[in-house]
Amino acid sequence: MILPLALDGVSFAIAGKTIIAPVSLAIEKGPSTIILGANGAGKSVLMRLMHGLLAPSSGRVTWRESDAARLRRAQAMVFQRPVMLRRSVLANVVFALETARAAGNHERAALDALGEVGLRELARRPARVLSGGEQQRLALARAWALHPEVLFLDEPTASLDPTATREIEAVIRAFDAAGTKIVMATHNLGQARRLGDEVIYLHEGRVVERASVETFFSKPATTEAAAFIKGELPWV
Repeated sequence: MILPLALDGVSFAIAGKTIIAPVSLAIEKGPSTIILGANGAGKSVLMRLMHGLLAPSSGRVTWRESDAARLRRAQAMVFQRPVMLRRSVLANVVFALETARAAGNHERAALDALGEVGLRELARRPARVLSGGEQQRLALARAWALHPEVLFLDEPTASLDPTATREIEAVIRAFDAAGTKIVMATHNLGQARRLGDEVIYLHEGRVVERASVETFFSKPATTEAAAFIKGELPWV
């Protein structure tokens, strides 16, 4: 198990502007963690720091697992707008397995992953002609094929219609049921309630609250969180 993930005094700044103020927290195995906040709060940057796509300006990001190769294989990230290779749906998943140097029959594993997200019948179709919701499910299939211990999700349904959103949320629940630790950034209050067990609330680059979903929504501890829940915080 690669968890826990620990952030120790981690901050991030660019061009003299602080995006993430120093934060110290630990992400443990188990319940789904939602990083919640308004647009521009720094959710995506915080998640990229956790995943290792960005290096912190100060502080340290550490995992229980010290082997870099195993650490890369055991975590995956899905973005709001996933990149689709100029290949078939099946070949996109096979490529992910090849890149991770996964063992076994890659085509069989890829087809199994596509079946899990409802795309097996589209396996030979060019990935770039899929709808937005189908492309997001394909991105999740690429992750599923790798059986990650931790899955980072950055606003995975922000640009999707309600039907596609329900389909994506069903796949996310399947990951959770299979034992994958979910860490997801969203500004959607309803989605946080449906998919989360705990909330890390981010406001203007600062972690101002961390609580169970039930406590966060029923008894927010900060004025910023209370205002956001009521819809009173302006989006930036």
